[in-house]
Amino acid sequence: MCAEFQSNCIMQGYPDILHGGVAAALLDSAMTNCLFHHGIQALTGDLHVRYLHPIPCPAQLEIRAWIVADYSPLYKLRSEISLDQQILAKAEGKFVRCKGA
Repeated sequence: MCAEFQSNCIMQGYPDILHGGVAAALLDSAMTNCLFHHGIQALTGDLHVRYLHPIPCPAQLEIRAWIVADYSPLYKLRSEISLDQQILAKAEGKFVRCKGA
């Protein structure tokens, strides 16, 4: 799954750099939406974020997420934030299917 995201100045931490918490939320949300796209409702159980380069802000970012493993009710996913084909941040998460879903 892939999406574009336009950051703006209210999302910066340091001048001209996207706040790390916003980046983490984007990576987590991308993985959650990837699961939704596959008809799976699941909650984040574990999230590991790796910041590779400062993420410029404002910028038109590309966010990707995909399922790495399906051990239903446990799912392992990865996501990335990139700009001009350079990966700026990446994450790995474990998600647990919601009860009754």
